[in-house]
Amino acid sequence: MKKLKNTTKQKLIKFFVLLTDILAMAALIFLDQYTKNMAVARLKDKPAFSIINGVLEFNYLENTGAAFGMLQNQRMFFIFVEVIVLSVIAYILYKTPNQKKYTLMHILLSLIAAGAIGNMIDRVRLNYVIDFIYVAIINFPIFNMADIYVTVATFFLIIALLFYYKEKDLNFIGFNQKKFREIK
Repeated sequence: MKKLKNTTKQKLIKFFVLLTDILAMAALIFLDQYTKNMAVARLKDKPAFSIINGVLEFNYLENTGAAFGMLQNQRMFFIFVEVIVLSVIAYILYKTPNQKKYTLMHILLSLIAAGAIGNMIDRVRLNYVIDFIYVAIINFPIFNMADIYVTVATFFLIIALLFYYKEKDLNFIGFNQKKFREIK
């Protein structure tokens, strides 16, 4: 009976953790879409709006490619890749143990998923992604909030995988199955 209660408790915790992930993603997607709608309303067909002169501008762009304008007009390819990435993220979030050390992984994967979904919404709805943030001081390509989510979270996920999580911490994913039966 006690084991049944622990199993039920673990399932309830997992449900609330995943619900938190989904709600966080929804809030981030809302923020991304809201800022893009503001960009359309206030920047489209208008000159760039300087935030910090010579450093940061809002500059409307309809991007049919990926980062840095690569692979222009490959909408179906991007949607396919985004669906694959989102499927992998969903699998990992579902399989992640209910332990505090995995909170960082939940946050980072939720950010990446929100960014992928935010840009995928644009691609499906508009056939392009709305970009509007321009770092003029280094002439960096124009980007949006979803791009920030994906870039920052991916950077920190790589750091976490290299320096925070150990190989055994990732065994839950199922890629490190024992190939040989242990002999006793």
